[in-house]
Amino acid sequence: MSDPVTTPGPAPHQKIDTSVPHSARIWNYWLGGKDNYPVDEQAGDAYTAVFPGIVTIARSSRAFLRRNITYLVAEAGVRQFLDIGTGLPTADNTHEVAQRIAPESRIVYVDNDPMVLAHARALLYSTPEGATAYIDSDVLDPDSVLRDAAKTLDFDRPVALILSNILGHVADYDRARSIVTRLMDALPSGSYLSVNDGSRGVDPAFDEAQDGYNESGAVPYNLRTVEEITAFFDGLELVEPGVVSVPLWRPDADAPAPKPIAEHGGLARKP
Repeated sequence: MSDPVTTPGPAPHQKIDTSVPHSARIWNYWLGGKDNYPVDEQAGDAYTAVFPGIVTIARSSRAFLRRNITYLVAEAGVRQFLDIGTGLPTADNTHEVAQRIAPESRIVYVDNDPMVLAHARALLYSTPEGATAYIDSDVLDPDSVLRDAAKTLDFDRPVALILSNILGHVADYDRARSIVTRLMDALPSGSYLSVNDGSRGVDPAFDEAQDGYNESGAVPYNLRTVEEITAFFDGLELVEPGVVSVPLWRPDADAPAPKPIAEHGGLARKP
């Protein structure tokens, strides 16, 4: 493991295609962000015309991540995080939540999109006590992810692997499961896996909207059944309440009564 990393060198130049809608920019649009283009707003509006609930799903997913990280740091004592498919920076990013509670926390973000990496390098800064690093890599190449993450994280100590709305980009379900297995195999006992994804078969309007989006020419996102999402945690010890609709996962005590949506997730410990 290297010394704390906070500001990597410049990313290699890659062209950002603004003519095709991009999932990270559309997600940013639904979250109320400004880092998007007209083509993303058009795709986002077309989606919400079919399924307005996608905005609630986007925001609930972000809140689920925040509660996961809070639990991991404050209750499980985790101080290292590997966040793959981080997406565009917004409020309560992984390192912000973790380092707010434990400034010494070390976080590695992974993405293979030049726009995401450029924003991360510009906007995400670590505390002096901790580390925040950014890897230009692909979830489809877990060995490369692990090799580069080891420059910042100590794989002899527990690591929380964060896979938030990323496994749906892996079209083949068996391959998605094998990627999760490979990543978790590299982490020691006491590590954690956090997964949340859009769930198929829960809300027909969501299924219809996602199928239409996938046929639009944008990079497809594959919804999984609740059973498929649950199977990502095979061999691990699920934290209560298990795999549930994300608003129902340890909701904030002062929040309104949560209502289930077509996004499921959970958190589990490696024995």
